[in-house]
Amino acid sequence: MIKDIATPIRTQEILQKHGFSFKKSLGQNFLIDPNTLRNIVSQATLTKKTGVIEIGPGIGALTEHIARSAGKVVAFEIDGRLLPVLEDTLSPYDNVTIIHQDILETDLLAIIEEHFADYEDVVVVANLPYYVTTPIIMKFLLGKVPITGMVIMMQKEVADRITARPGTKAYGSLSIAIQYYMDAEVAMIVPKTVFMPQPNVESAVLHLTRKEKAPAEVIDEDFLFQVSRGSFIQRRKTIFNNLQASLQDGKAQKDKIINAFESIGMDPGRRGETLSIEEFAKLSNALYADFYVKKSNINQ
Repeated sequence: MIKDIATPIRTQEILQKHGFSFKKSLGQNFLIDPNTLRNIVSQATLTKKTGVIEIGPGIGALTEHIARSAGKVVAFEIDGRLLPVLEDTLSPYDNVTIIHQDILETDLLAIIEEHFADYEDVVVVANLPYYVTTPIIMKFLLGKVPITGMVIMMQKEVADRITARPGTKAYGSLSIAIQYYMDAEVAMIVPKTVFMPQPNVESAVLHLTRKEKAPAEVIDEDFLFQVSRGSFIQRRKTIFNNLQASLQDGKAQKDKIINAFESIGMDPGRRGETLSIEEFAKLSNALYADFYVKKSNINQ
């Protein structure tokens, strides 16, 4: 029987064997608890007809659990020092491919076409580097990458923001951008003690499932997200004041902004956190003709 990678003793043995030291700049925190890994993989409901993309496999602790359930795993590792480690630890699994590349610079559509053409669905399962969690998620969603879901470990605070509902302090443009595409729920809270080294923050596993249909019809998705970002630039200010500041020439064209609110019967004195995705969609559609000329119209 193959021994799990993810135990404190085996992890230490592997690190010592390869002379590996952690790089804080890469957000390296390896999981050392097999039960946690099994729980993460169970959330993804993998079959041999499922292809999996993993980001940041480390020494392969999560990778091997995915490989036991999925048809194929393609894992992206940015740290070249880990390539010989992964070649060693994952040698029992012939359904794993390691790619030495930054996921943010990867052509994901080409990867899926090359590696997963024969699979029924593709999901992301990963213990994400916490410092690039949001850019990684948005690369998949904005790039229209054909995945059915994601089961991803991240900082609990970020997971709370992603799953937040209107009217809560955590709700913001990140909640809107991700919930427009995916149903989001926190699947489990993960204690610091199951990591090596232990992180300074609380962790959570987030389960994202692709929505069959967007929650609202919008003229332009980019503009929807730009309007939502602009509406939260100063949370204590009204949407009207925030949009005056964030829309190009917004102050000079405040009458047009007021007209947009009036056309949909929305109070311009509301704050961003009180609007649902559907309401943001109505607002962005009403503003679109007057303010969307090119993508740089809203200050980032």
